[in-house]
Amino acid sequence: MAKVELGSARRKTPEPAVTCCVSLLGAPLDESVNSNLAEAFSALGDPVRLRLVSILAAAADGAVCVCDLVPAVGKSQPTVSHHLRILGNAGLVSGDRRGKWVWYSVNRDRLAELRSALNDR
Repeated sequence: MAKVELGSARRKTPEPAVTCCVSLLGAPLDESVNSNLAEAFSALGDPVRLRLVSILAAAADGAVCVCDLVPAVGKSQPTVSHHLRILGNAGLVSGDRRGKWVWYSVNRDRLAELRSALNDR
């Protein structure tokens, strides 16, 4: 019988770790813009607010009356106003009072800034 020594088998060199996903960013975000971007992305993190932004972005006239947004998202007027305030604070939408109603439009420059934060890094 051949004698086998323990530990004499060749050990395999471990394979380098494979990254499961490619990073969306080529470089880390600058600290000075983190808070600003986080507020905007957080505002978009709610389904109702995301729906409001999509409705405003698709508006043929560039603006939508708040009276039309209420039935479009199926929420009460105070709830829609609350969500529009959050989007406004994040710089994503702006309102323009026309008589008794407020017409909202999306801030396309702000949306482009958010898109750029992920694409250009």
